[in-house]
Amino acid sequence: MIRFLMPTLAVFAVGGAIAATANPARTALLDGYAAQAKAQSATFAGFSAERGRALYLGPHTGGKPETNACAACHTPNPTAQGRHQRTGRAIEPMAVSATPKRFTDPAEVEKRFDRDCPNVLGRACTAQEKGDFITYLAGQ
Repeated sequence: MIRFLMPTLAVFAVGGAIAATANPARTALLDGYAAQAKAQSATFAGFSAERGRALYLGPHTGGKPETNACAACHTPNPTAQGRHQRTGRAIEPMAVSATPKRFTDPAEVEKRFDRDCPNVLGRACTAQEKGDFITYLAGQ
């Protein structure tokens, strides 16, 4: 009985994880970034969670030394609550599994990228970087 129960539970666990990341608003946002990335680069072949992870964890040069990675404020574990570097204010976890509404409001997402990319990278994020970042965190 246990032998048959474990694969069934595994299927439900995977299905639940997929359902947690699937959101029409997030999908539309990623589709928009994909269209922009294709327009910016003929070699664009899709988003990468691994590149998104590297972007999240850093470290990066060019931005502010105290915020040389997203993880500087958001912690290396994206499912954990972060703290604003300067004010100490609590920040909801970045992982979609912990904060399901993350990356569903296009205006809010752009506002955060516009503010945070220059602080971390010293420049604006590309559409591919935005898509990679969201792809990584949607799987966390």
